[in-house]
Amino acid sequence: MPLPDHLADLGGGVYAIDTGFQRPHFDAAYLLVQDGRAAFIDNGTNHALPRHLGALDALGLSRDAVEFVIPTHVHLDHAGCSGVLMRELPNATLFVHPRGAKHLIDPSALIDSALAVYGPEEMARSYGQIVGVDAARVRTTHDGMDLMLGTRRLHFIDTPGHARHHHCIWDEATRGWFTGDTFGISYREFDVPGRGAWIKPTHPPTQFEPDAMRESIARMVAFDPECLYLTHYSRVTDVRRLARHLLKLLDAVVAIGRTQRDAPERHAVFKRELTTLYTTSLREHGVDPALELADILWMDIELNAQGLGHWLDREARQQAKGKAA
Repeated sequence: MPLPDHLADLGGGVYAIDTGFQRPHFDAAYLLVQDGRAAFIDNGTNHALPRHLGALDALGLSRDAVEFVIPTHVHLDHAGCSGVLMRELPNATLFVHPRGAKHLIDPSALIDSALAVYGPEEMARSYGQIVGVDAARVRTTHDGMDLMLGTRRLHFIDTPGHARHHHCIWDEATRGWFTGDTFGISYREFDVPGRGAWIKPTHPPTQFEPDAMRESIARMVAFDPECLYLTHYSRVTDVRRLARHLLKLLDAVVAIGRTQRDAPERHAVFKRELTTLYTTSLREHGVDPALELADILWMDIELNAQGLGHWLDREARQQAKGKAA
């Protein structure tokens, strides 16, 4: 029986679920299946719940076969469905970075933060009503921790840079990383035959730290992975080439921030400079010139410009505090 359109078999017991957030092939959750047991890694928004349950049904898995729900971090396009999903999975335990646990138990701060960025109408449309997870069912991870899904080892490392509440998960069976957002974003519209995928860093407000991001990327590359499971979007290979390209763009982003930090109407300048950076890079990659790049990247450009400003302002405050001391 064919799988539903939103569910893709990536091999090795890994399935990508298109959560439907924003547009097709934008936001992935992953279902791992091993020895009749299952785990969700990232889960999208509340609106993805029918797709998650439908994936279990399509694979002949009962709700109580799911042992773990593991968001890579607590941003709502990765963890927004955690509360309602856990209600449907009686045997599951949620594993989250220690900095993020309190926000999934009581999501009020997450909701307030998202409201500040998106506003109430977009918040309701995109995320729905966020609910908390029972604290008794939440466990925290730590750097170097292993978790067994049947006979399958999942290994956790702390990966700040995009967010301080971010961990990534190494799947020993497929030699792949579940990267959340630390290893960037790669949309399938930008794949080019013979050249592969294109990738860029993602740094929305409020915890962008470029030096930490570089270190996190280097730690993942050191495992010599065969693939990456990106939340945005799905499985990519040729990891070392992608890492080099990602770090090159990260350096360019930092340079934009440094040179334009005091520009009048700085946010608009950041948006313009990021648009130029991405479109130039994509054209060099050989992406179809007929593609309307700004239409695909508008949300990334807006949020990354905000994140760039937050990083520079935080850095300035820290420098001022150091001088005062």
